Amino acid sequence: MTTGWAISDGLVGYPEAVAAMESRAAAIAEGRADELVWLVEHPALYTRGASAKEDDLLDPARFPVFDTQRGGQFTYHGPGQRVAYVMLDLTRRGRDVKQFVCSLEDWVIGTLATFNVKGERRKGRVGVWVDRTKSGGALHEDKIAAIGVRLKRWVSYHGVSLNVEPDLSHFGGITPCGVSDPGLGVTSLADLGQLIPMHDVDVALKAAFEETFGPVERVKAPA
Repeated sequence: MTTGWAISDGLVGYPEAVAAMESRAAAIAEGRADELVWLVEHPALYTRGASAKEDDLLDPARFPVFDTQRGGQFTYHGPGQRVAYVMLDLTRRGRDVKQFVCSLEDWVIGTLATFNVKGERRKGRVGVWVDRTKSGGALHEDKIAAIGVRLKRWVSYHGVSLNVEPDLSHFGGITPCGVSDPGLGVTSLADLGQLIPMHDVDVALKAAFEETFGPVERVKAPA
């Protein structure tokens, strides 16, 4: 089973991306299309997940806010963040949603390891975290990648957002993923001192995806 691997140049509008994902997921479920991973960047925006609490939208006028059917709460997308939309057929891969989310985390953790960054999962906190607690200090962990997926007819869509070099101040308009603990924040590769070109991140994402999910082949991005 080979999965398509597509990368869009420039910034992709969020409504257009969702429409393309929904169309592709339906085609996969009907056997009319192959699986696809689609890498994009978005203009600055907030998305409201299915479990979002309205109080977590701290500055509703700051950027456009889009409702979405993915799991999770409020999140930010913007330039410098690599969003990977993952349209996979879980009927063929095993109908285990928990394992699927763990595999997405493994994928990100493997990608970060390429750049000597130790990403970790945390029980009860979906996503990938970096422990920045200083010796003898209070807990300090930052999220570097968020995960929010939806399944329809056992085909996934939405996916993963990895902070490469976004403007981290833009997360200030929301409570990211509903996490308000003062010891928990948001980070990026750049914030950790890793100034990695997006192309190199994409190469690492591809290699780690193949280790976790299987081979891919480069295809054209959705129009």
